[in-house]
Amino acid sequence: MPSTQNLERKTVAIAGAGAAGYFAAINVAEADPEAKVHLFESSRRTLTKVSISGGGRCNVTHSCFDPRELVSYYPRGGKELRGAFHQWQPQDTVDWFQSRGVALKTEADGRMFPTTDDSQTIVDCLTQAAQSAGVKLHLRTGVSSVRRQSEERFELTLSNAETLIATHFLIATGGGQKNAGHTLATSLGHSISDLAPSLFTFHIDHPLLKDLQGLSLPSVQVSYPPAKLQQAGPIVFTHWGLSGPGILKLSAWGARVFSELDYQCELKVNWFGGSKPETIRQSLETAKRQNARKALVSINPFDFPRRFWERLLDFVSISPDTQWAQLSKKALNQLVETITSTSLQANGKSMNKEEFVTCGGVTLKEVDFKTLQSRIVPNLYFAGEVLDIDGVTGGFNFQAAWTTSRVAALHIAHGA
Repeated sequence: MPSTQNLERKTVAIAGAGAAGYFAAINVAEADPEAKVHLFESSRRTLTKVSISGGGRCNVTHSCFDPRELVSYYPRGGKELRGAFHQWQPQDTVDWFQSRGVALKTEADGRMFPTTDDSQTIVDCLTQAAQSAGVKLHLRTGVSSVRRQSEERFELTLSNAETLIATHFLIATGGGQKNAGHTLATSLGHSISDLAPSLFTFHIDHPLLKDLQGLSLPSVQVSYPPAKLQQAGPIVFTHWGLSGPGILKLSAWGARVFSELDYQCELKVNWFGGSKPETIRQSLETAKRQNARKALVSINPFDFPRRFWERLLDFVSISPDTQWAQLSKKALNQLVETITSTSLQANGKSMNKEEFVTCGGVTLKEVDFKTLQSRIVPNLYFAGEVLDIDGVTGGFNFQAAWTTSRVAALHIAHGA
């Protein structure tokens, strides 16, 4: 690649061939066919997170079509994204893929997947769209450094020691520690908000959880009272503790808090969707009246999985064969307290296998979210998780990538 070029045509360099980088490249090239669009990826593979998301099915977006509601799913960046979501929101994403022959379906929890249930469908759609639009993909070629050559030119030094002169530069290298995009951004005068893992599971060793791996509960409230953090949703018992959407949401909203605590903290769990103690007490007393001669193990007022109900009874030292009529007031009170307010000591975390999300990134006040252009350096743009933006699990992080890259791409293509 020559170090000097004829820049009569717009030359756009994009660092990072993930969801945001690919979508930006496609949209620039389609909106301005005369532009030369270069997409750089330091590894040998592109769209790796797209490939593994949703257990290999790719959770493309979420069926939330009101920008005012949509922003509530972003622990960081929601306020900034509101205007951008008015420009490109999940319905636009659905329509975009639909227009290219990829239909999406909505599951009960609002997550949207290709009807093929195969992430390769999304990967193929993006790669074919980029090829058709004339995007030039450079694999195993990262952007090592960048400098302003002039007010309207960037000089990029590539990992293969070649250089490229570009009129526009977009950084879409994702989140995470030791991020090349953050290094490039700081070299151009930007600051990076503190980084911390998001969307993780907790390591918990507690007798109530023992040998229940694989079991799930549909609605559990999990909280960390000292920081006034509280979330609810399905949870899954694992070999190492707890996972599932309820846990992942709590970890997202408390990403920096839990990082500062080194993931050593006491969580409070309400196993029945946040129900008040009095509600639980009434349910138990009703069951006692109506099932006096039946064994507790055979009557479960909360429709818990049998294994979990047996574990609850064992935890408060109630024999499963005890008749409801024999349930003492003390034992009933212990059940109420355990169901509504179990204390669980967390001692570490594991990253969720389907999500690799980091809170932190390019400081949002340094970016104009009407265009995703830097407020510091003209013609420098950002898209996706390289920014201090992250959403809860459910397709929200991909939607932020589609939205920010689309807005940036159209501004690059058409200008102010």
